[in-house]
Amino acid sequence: MSKNVLLEYAEQLATSCELLCKSLKNSANTVFQLRKSSSSVYANISEAQYPQSLADMLSKFKIARKECAETESWLKLLFNTGCIDEQTFKDYRNLCGRITRLLTSSCVTIEKRIAEQK
Repeated sequence: MSKNVLLEYAEQLATSCELLCKSLKNSANTVFQLRKSSSSVYANISEAQYPQSLADMLSKFKIARKECAETESWLKLLFNTGCIDEQTFKDYRNLCGRITRLLTSSCVTIEKRIAEQK
C-alpha cells in the first residue's frame, strides 16, 4: 500500500467535506464537527508521513481511522436530516470506507513490524 494513495484519499475527503460545508446553510454544529473530523483524518495521515517511530505512525493512523468513522457519522446525520442527498452520502461513505480499509491494513502491518522488533 502506498502512503501516497492514502494521503490522496484523505486530502480528497477533507477538501470535499470543506466544500460541502461551505454549501450547507443549516446545521452549524454538524458542519463544524464535519470540518473538524475530516480535516483531522488528513492532518494525522499527513503527520504520519514523517513519524518519529513506528509507534508514532501507528498512533497517527489509529487516530485518523477514528476520525474517519466520526466523519462518516456526521455525514450520515446530514443525510438523515435531509441536508445532503443519498448519492452524496454514498459517495462520501465509500471514500471513508476506502480510507478506513487502507488505515486498518496499515495498522496491522505496522503492529507486525513492531512485534518483530521486540
